[in-house]
Amino acid sequence: MHTVLITGAAGFIGSHVAHEAARRGVTLTLLSHRRPVLPLGPSHRIVSADLTEPDSVHGVCEGVDTVLHCASYVGSASEANEAVNARGTMHLVAEARRSGVSRIVYVSTASVYGRGIFRGARPGQLVRNPGSPTSASRAAAEDTVLDAGGIVLRPHLVHGAGDLWMVPGLVRLLRTLPGGVEDWSALLSVVSVRDLARLVVSTGLAPRRDLTSTTYHATHPVPVTAETLLRAAAACASLPWPRQNVSVTRARAFLAADRQASHALSMLSTDHWFDGLQLWRDLGLTPGPDFRADFAESANWYRCALLTA
Repeated sequence: MHTVLITGAAGFIGSHVAHEAARRGVTLTLLSHRRPVLPLGPSHRIVSADLTEPDSVHGVCEGVDTVLHCASYVGSASEANEAVNARGTMHLVAEARRSGVSRIVYVSTASVYGRGIFRGARPGQLVRNPGSPTSASRAAAEDTVLDAGGIVLRPHLVHGAGDLWMVPGLVRLLRTLPGGVEDWSALLSVVSVRDLARLVVSTGLAPRRDLTSTTYHATHPVPVTAETLLRAAAACASLPWPRQNVSVTRARAFLAADRQASHALSMLSTDHWFDGLQLWRDLGLTPGPDFRADFAESANWYRCALLTA
């Protein structure tokens, strides 16, 4: 029986990965730190560990064949980013290698490329240029995983039940701006958390001969426009679509004091489209429905979450 360890099993991505792995019938070891994790089957094990403490990680990989590393810290605190993402991954990988784990899959982020104009590029065509403490520390985590012979997956925007970043960030931007922006035509890569979970688990279980790379973009093959994303977010938050538009320059000036909204505006005003076909092809998987159809399935969850917030 294949045994899989999932870090961050109580988080947004990790919890979906855990459910997908359980659906595949593998034996699970679920690792959590602060938030509790519920067992998904009688043979599944739950362990509590802090990636920042090497002693607490000791033994968590015993009997494990594959590690699906979904845990991460996202925030502006440099020390927390280094402790969790960079050094925490070093501690986990060291323990995995000591225990004889055969494969490590790390869920990173396309943010390691920084801001720019990206149009259908593959990982091998791009140079990492992280622009924040989080993306810099996750780039360091990537290096640790790759040096150990592991595999790195880079999603960009992830949506679905449990999302506390993408749609809430879009709603914040819409509420902050004095109107719309003249051109929301930028193409952006997205993936539903359900599709991402399929990709992560399949990468962990696939025969090595099927994998043609060690670094992949984990995105839906069809990009969506910024306007499509914003309209979906506005509908979930019951926000009227702005009747007047402002230039990107004026919008940037208006948001100068709001770092989070400025970050979202920068991302939405230029193409951030990453070619993810290679991963789908290597795994022999068919992508889920397009954004409009897929997002509709989680729209009610977003409405309730935004109302509660």
